[in-house]
Amino acid sequence: MRVVVAGATGLIGSRTVARLRDHGVEVVRLSRGEGVDVTTGKGLDEAMRGADVVVDVTDTPSRGELESLEFFGTATHNLLEAAAKAGAVHHVILSIVGADQLQAGYFRAKALQEEQVRRSPMPYSIVRATPFFESVEYMSRAATYGDVVHVAPVLIRPVSTDDVAAAVAHVAVGVPLFGVLEVAGPEEHRLDDLTAKLLAARGYLRDVVPDAHTPFFGAVPGQRALLPGAGAHLGHETFSEWIARR
Repeated sequence: MRVVVAGATGLIGSRTVARLRDHGVEVVRLSRGEGVDVTTGKGLDEAMRGADVVVDVTDTPSRGELESLEFFGTATHNLLEAAAKAGAVHHVILSIVGADQLQAGYFRAKALQEEQVRRSPMPYSIVRATPFFESVEYMSRAATYGDVVHVAPVLIRPVSTDDVAAAVAHVAVGVPLFGVLEVAGPEEHRLDDLTAKLLAARGYLRDVVPDAHTPFFGAVPGQRALLPGAGAHLGHETFSEWIARR
């Protein structure tokens, strides 16, 4: 089996490549460093030759809605088109839990990416992950005003990137789901509590203020909007374990 991974050098991509190799499949890495640009299409058709499965774990450097919409709309179109030309039989994308509920910001872009994949004739699988541990760190900086951090008091099951990569690789080597697999962390927390825990572990003396109006990746979620459904696959690493090894 020949699996092409788009976004192969990123946070999730590099881990996904390693997990796929553990499955014993041939992996082709797509990235700008490899001479392939998924937004312009440069080098894409050539890199896709002989692909059986395409795994799209690309991400945009900006969480802004317009930038995310433009990136995912263009990259997904190009990848689907190149995959069809190559004769691939399975297209896997990484999305985010809440994409089907929060029609704003980054979530809206991921929802439209999912819709592109569903409308394509290509057999597909969608893996939706809850916020990564790194997302908590991102939020601790995004809404900082002096010594105060505003964080939405929403419930989340943060997940490790290793657990997400393992799930993506497992789905990629299996039969297409024609649907969604949700992946989440083993524990449920409030985002503001986790942010306070992270800041304390880093030695930052900042007050965390629960603020229901603070956006998360461009959307203002309800208390349970970032939680997965009952059938989610749960990872192994906890937030405390992640902090301890960093």
